[in-house]
Formats: sequence, C-alpha cells, structure tokens
Amino acid sequence: MGMPSMPELLIVLAIVVLLFGAKKIPDLAKGMGRGIKDFKKAIKEDDEDTKEIAKNDEKPAEKVEDKKTESQKSENA
Repeated sequence: MGMPSMPELLIVLAIVVLLFGAKKIPDLAKGMGRGIKDFKKAIKEDDEDTKEIAKNDEKPAEKVEDKKTESQKSENA
C-alpha cells in the first residue's frame, strides 16, 4: 500500500472540513504543532537528564577505584 493519490487526499481533506469546519482547522493544526514541539522538547530534556545521570554515576566509581588502589598500595608496602 503506497501513498494516497491526489483524489484520495482531497476526499480526506473534504471530510475533515465537514467534520471540524474551516475555522477550527487552523486551531487544530496549531495545537498539533505545539504538541510536536513539546514532545521534541521532552525528548531532548530526557536525553540531557540521562547523560547527566550517567556522568554523575561515573564519578563515584572512579573515586572507589582510587581508594581501592590506595588501600592495595598500603597493604603491599
């Protein structure tokens, strides 16, 4: 099943106009645009949070390894 042809798109557009009215279509499009924008913003923030958490998780692990190395050095001396 491929892309709909031009007559099919016109029929769908006519049905949308009949259901919602010509005045509400710009409002619907604006709302969809805001929704997409908010969704992309949330994804970006989630990625940043994930990177920050991963970065913070790496730091304590390095400190623990440094302490282990120091204790092993003192045991070997």
